[in-house]
Amino acid sequence: MRIKSLLLLSAITVLSTACTERRQYPDTIIYPAQAVITMDKTSKTVAAVAVDKGIVTEVGSVIYLTNMFPGATLDNSFEDKVIIPGLIDPHMHVLLGGLFYAQPFAPPWPMAMPDGMTEGYETPEKFHARLSEIVAATPEDKKVVMAYGFHNLVQGDLNRQILDRISPDKPLIVWHFSGHDFYLNSAALDYIGATPALKENFHGIDLDEDGELTGRIYEDAAMLIFAKISGDVFRPQDIGRGLGKYFAIMRNSGITTTADLGYGIFGRENENATIGAFWSKEKSAFRLYLVPEHRAFTTEFGEEAPKVINELVKGRRAAPAPVLPRVKFFTDGAFYSQTMRLSPPGYLSGQSKGTEGLWVTQPGELFDTMLPYLDAGLSAHVHSNGDQAQTETLKAFEKVRNTTGLNSDLVVEHGGLFSEEHTTMAAENDVILSAASHYVHYMGDEYAAPLGPDRASRISPLGELSKKGGIVTIHSDAPLAPPNPLLAASRHVTRETLSGGIYQPDQALTPHDALEAITLDAAKALGLGDELGSIAIDKIADFTILDANPLEMDAKDWPTIGVWGVVLDGEKRPLAGE
Repeated sequence: MRIKSLLLLSAITVLSTACTERRQYPDTIIYPAQAVITMDKTSKTVAAVAVDKGIVTEVGSVIYLTNMFPGATLDNSFEDKVIIPGLIDPHMHVLLGGLFYAQPFAPPWPMAMPDGMTEGYETPEKFHARLSEIVAATPEDKKVVMAYGFHNLVQGDLNRQILDRISPDKPLIVWHFSGHDFYLNSAALDYIGATPALKENFHGIDLDEDGELTGRIYEDAAMLIFAKISGDVFRPQDIGRGLGKYFAIMRNSGITTTADLGYGIFGRENENATIGAFWSKEKSAFRLYLVPEHRAFTTEFGEEAPKVINELVKGRRAAPAPVLPRVKFFTDGAFYSQTMRLSPPGYLSGQSKGTEGLWVTQPGELFDTMLPYLDAGLSAHVHSNGDQAQTETLKAFEKVRNTTGLNSDLVVEHGGLFSEEHTTMAAENDVILSAASHYVHYMGDEYAAPLGPDRASRISPLGELSKKGGIVTIHSDAPLAPPNPLLAASRHVTRETLSGGIYQPDQALTPHDALEAITLDAAKALGLGDELGSIAIDKIADFTILDANPLEMDAKDWPTIGVWGVVLDGEKRPLAGE
């Protein structure tokens, strides 16, 4: 008996020692907060989150987490803040942002800057006066004057005769808000060597009734301008200055992840140099991913393009940022510049009156264009705006689902016009809609006349698609709209237009769905849903830190919520002190 008692006593002593020597977690950090909005599948809100080596290890109450992780550090930096998953803008353009923000602005509505919003020039008279100011302020030694932000539906018609009156001698180029169109005075047309004969090789050369250049050069012909003026207007120091402003706006908005949807469009070598020089996750404090553009890679690599993209994805070829296993395609032209492809009778007014817009990929060709990339294991993102383009895109996606057996993600980018039939097709074929953030706000009123009442009532019907079970995310397409996800989400809850009216309120997203659209669903649209987009165990510890809980306030006030900064890979990155 004595031996048994001694053995029992020894066992109790061992157990007691084990209990008092519990595993310690010195590398774990517990962040208590006013609220932690997880946006995981349970959509729960908790009081704290635990992080270890940049990964979320648990969420719950402070007591629960401190008991689970003895020895952890309790960091109270956010005890009066709200922690949400890191905000994601799943579609922007790096080099274009640097180019835009390097130019003087003359926009039709206020535009974002690091220290606030610029003025909008909402009449032809104000716009012309602003152009005159820009010309007068241009240094004598600068050969070409460039101004960004024009929109004809707000600021009136624009041609070389008007621009000649503003700048009779010096080349003046006005960049359309869409980024797809340019308007040149006579001196600028001479400077780039433009003649009516270019019409034979480019569809983007606009001629008047007499066969003379109107001054508008757009879409595929726009590259002629870049080639001629890049040394004068798009110098590296100018792009660097523009990117400094652009990236500051992104940081101020609490973005932790974004993707450039069009890697290669401006020349892969040029983009590699620019992104490599001005972006890194460490110094820029946000993740950047690249999505290659089909035409650019086909031009450079031909039939080897899918293979090359996979080599970039796997790191076997150098790139300035991680390349995602996804490819960007275009079905039609641009929403803002009235070149998106419409069904008959086409545009009823505006600069594209009497036309139906442009095809980039001809009808019936999209499926065959995508297939080599899909067969290579890549997913498809398709720029598709007009209602006729939407039909072509969704038919191609439906064919992918019905005939290939592939599980590739299929994403409509922008999605300007969606009929009720389109939202049904998208939902039934597991299509993700990555919608442009400001189409409704900027153009809900302005497009009424050019589109006519039926089509004009179908701009970005996100609520309808969401109710049908479709996945909806929201992107800025920055620099065409502010790279500010909370502002973007707010726009699709309120559906408020520039005039203050409410556009198709039945198509609004719920506040929860809108927040999901800029977190979890945005991650899914990039194929990153297993890593980012919610605060859940084993996901990367990327958080945006806010002064208030967006789900407890009116969505119209979301843009006013203060942003403390972000947590990136578990590391605090405050805005203060930048």
